[in-house]
Amino acid sequence: QVQLVQSGGGSVQAGESMRLSCAASVGSIYSTYCLAWFRQNPGKEREGVGSIDSNGATTYVESVKGRFTISKDNATNTLYLQMSSLKPEDTGTYYCAADPWTKCGGPYLRRANFGYWGQGTQVTVSS
Repeated sequence: QVQLVQSGGGSVQAGESMRLSCAASVGSIYSTYCLAWFRQNPGKEREGVGSIDSNGATTYVESVKGRFTISKDNATNTLYLQMSSLKPEDTGTYYCAADPWTKCGGPYLRRANFGYWGQGTQVTVSS
């Protein structure tokens, strides 16, 4: 059973940076699975932020391009989300996700395509 354990998060001011981490309990999945970050606010759909495929290719939604960077360390099975120039609209609960079967990126960045999820971590950006 794959478990994803997230760390990081908290409260920052607009313009500041923050890094989230997501560690997997099972080795090697980060070198083969599609990995992604999502975020959600109360009463809203969980939306994809970006993804990274087995080869390390990344995609991002337009609202975070140039500010967020997804990376992974296959040796330690850790996924990262580096967020810079944070805005109040980036506030939300962030989730890491993984799946061995889905295609990665673009139209495949949907909640229904991912079978494994982290526990979520709150990010609050104040103006």
